Amino acid sequence: MSLRFDVDAVVLDIEGTTSATGFVVDVLYPYSRSRFGAVLSERSTAPDVVRAVSQVRDLLGEPDADAVRVEKALHEWLDDDVKATPLKTLQGLIWSEGFARGDLVSHFYDDVVPVLRRWHGDGVRLHVYSSGSVAAQRAWFASSPDGDLLPLVSGLYDTENAGPKQEPDSYRRIAGSTDEEAGRLLFLSDRPGELDAARAAGWHAVGIRRPGEPYYEQGVGDHAQAGTFDEITISTSGSTT
Repeated sequence: MSLRFDVDAVVLDIEGTTSATGFVVDVLYPYSRSRFGAVLSERSTAPDVVRAVSQVRDLLGEPDADAVRVEKALHEWLDDDVKATPLKTLQGLIWSEGFARGDLVSHFYDDVVPVLRRWHGDGVRLHVYSSGSVAAQRAWFASSPDGDLLPLVSGLYDTENAGPKQEPDSYRRIAGSTDEEAGRLLFLSDRPGELDAARAAGWHAVGIRRPGEPYYEQGVGDHAQAGTFDEITISTSGSTT
């Protein structure tokens, strides 16, 4: 059964939606874990690292926390899957370097890239909203098995420039940034709380349910759902579909 939407833009979650959560957990997380210490010591004066360390200290309530304490907190948050902005910032830096070196190649489900290319060709504007940092998103889309996908994407949003993914105001900020009307935006995610927040902001929302993903059994509540991107048809003023 095909779902049809008359919208101008699609906003994409990554983990569990365009890509396998297992790849992130089994490949990217260990890669970042092994390099936190090096980044904190070797790039301690880099602006992004300085800001992230300050944010870690703020979250801990420990303004004098040293690099060892900061690294310990990062490991604990990674173990508990805490979506802390400084953790995501540092992971993004590490992953970007890994992708640039060729140590890493991102993962996309087989149905995703052909559909994204078709939507883009039809004039649909594509954006990404992930708990992973903008730097990580940029590296992810630039280093796919199908080549550089960044030309397909108009905007990248994370918890720092948009806000938490389960708060409606975050989706209002994205709509304002993209200059799109809320009712002309479609959000795709596997997480019910995120879909609820997008809908509360006036967006369309579809839950992506892929077998084997963490939220598959939970379902997507009362939202429309699709198993693959092929099941979603987008119509815009400039599309041919």
